[in-house]
Amino acid sequence: MGKVAVGAAAVCAAAVCAAAALVVHHRMKSSGKWAQAQSILKDFEEKCGTPISKLKQVADAMTVEMHAGLASEGGSKLKMIISYVDNLPTGDEKGLFYALDLGGTNFRVLRVHLGGKEHRVVKQEFEEVSIPPHLMTGSSDALFDYIAEALAKFVATESEGLHFSPDRQRELGFTFSFPVRQTSISSGTLIKWTKGFSIEEAVNSSNLYSYIAVGQDVVGELTKAMERIGLDMRVTALVNDTIGTLAGGRYNNPDVVAAVILGTGTNAAYVERAHAIPKWHGLLPKSGDMVINMEWGNFRSSHLPISEYDQALDTESLNPGEQIFEKLISGMYLGEVVRRVLYKMADEAAFFGDTIPEKLKIPFILRTPHMSAMHQDTSPDLKIVATKLKDILEISNTSLKMRKVIVELCDIVATRGARLSAAGIAGILKKIGRDTLKDGEKQKSVVSLDGGLYEHYTKFRTCMENTLTELLGEEVSENIIIEHSNDGSGIGAALLAASHSQYIGIDES
Repeated sequence: MGKVAVGAAAVCAAAVCAAAALVVHHRMKSSGKWAQAQSILKDFEEKCGTPISKLKQVADAMTVEMHAGLASEGGSKLKMIISYVDNLPTGDEKGLFYALDLGGTNFRVLRVHLGGKEHRVVKQEFEEVSIPPHLMTGSSDALFDYIAEALAKFVATESEGLHFSPDRQRELGFTFSFPVRQTSISSGTLIKWTKGFSIEEAVNSSNLYSYIAVGQDVVGELTKAMERIGLDMRVTALVNDTIGTLAGGRYNNPDVVAAVILGTGTNAAYVERAHAIPKWHGLLPKSGDMVINMEWGNFRSSHLPISEYDQALDTESLNPGEQIFEKLISGMYLGEVVRRVLYKMADEAAFFGDTIPEKLKIPFILRTPHMSAMHQDTSPDLKIVATKLKDILEISNTSLKMRKVIVELCDIVATRGARLSAAGIAGILKKIGRDTLKDGEKQKSVVSLDGGLYEHYTKFRTCMENTLTELLGEEVSENIIIEHSNDGSGIGAALLAASHSQYIGIDES
């Protein structure tokens, strides 16, 4: 019996040793994989680095490209489009004006009653209209007929005291938020699709934007539709959401010099001195100013911190080689960059286990609002991170250690985007001479900001504002104000219809 017991003990000891060896081997393997995941993250962080020296180079490059774009058509990746907006709202505007905001599968119609400096906006009404799915595969005429009919129904709800006299047309500001080559304040042709759209893909996916061909006058299409149903309304201003935001900001604050949209897409517009635009060949406007639509999403520079994930995203996008700045800073792409890094960690470092989660393979499944929620999770166990991973990517049983890595990854992507946004704003301020103090001047410069990314992603917004202060210095920054212009683009279009009215100077009686 003794020999049997000794033999059994020896077998048991051998089994324990083997099990222990397996545990050690597993730990060593896990440790190696973890180190690999950390290495991927560290390498990405280095590629995304935005030291202040680099940001100053980006700001300088933005200024240089602005000069080049103003000098000649095609002189820069920045379109620097002359908007023909030379009269921004002053607060003196009076009367009833309409706006149409078209930029998605819904559109908005607005009516604004302006009462001059004393009463400002007396009344504002709007209605949001969904575009029926069957129209999304139809013709240009069908789409614009539908829009015109919705406008006519909205006009019919005017209160008794606001009816127009028979000899006056109603006037409309039209917000169309894609690059348009303006030929006047109230006409322009589509240049190209942005925000992830292209005309071929739009047609194939039955998207709204397949209706309006590149080179087509969008105002002409709307005007013909209104004429077909007998709606006597004139488009007096064609603008994009950024210029609308600038107009809305200027109406409320005369120190507004620029506007930036940071949302799904991104763009900037600012007030330029007309004599500083070499490619402008017309008469100088009486105001001496001209609003420039930068289309800054298309900015690119060798100083931009671009990683392998950004390069792959660009190559696989609908518009490779275009909108590089937008792909680094806008809400459409931030979450996708995070997904691509997570995919590499899953593939090369088994970050989520031996198999790559199927949902993680789907492009754009991780949206920036999801990323924002994870990044801003303040719970001790990062419960929101765990919930988002489970609900969106079907990844369960993540450790706190893993969740902390994901928060760090979100921080890297958001920080880069926010700091580059600040560098872009600094470049604009430099171009118009507002980046320094002159002879002790204390002139305020206000930049109107709008867009869901700026409004809802608090860490992004705070980082951007702090970085701008870092770039400009404390003394200059005291005179630079970032002001949220909530929904400025809609009312801004109506205000521009007022400031460019055909009846300016005519007795309102």
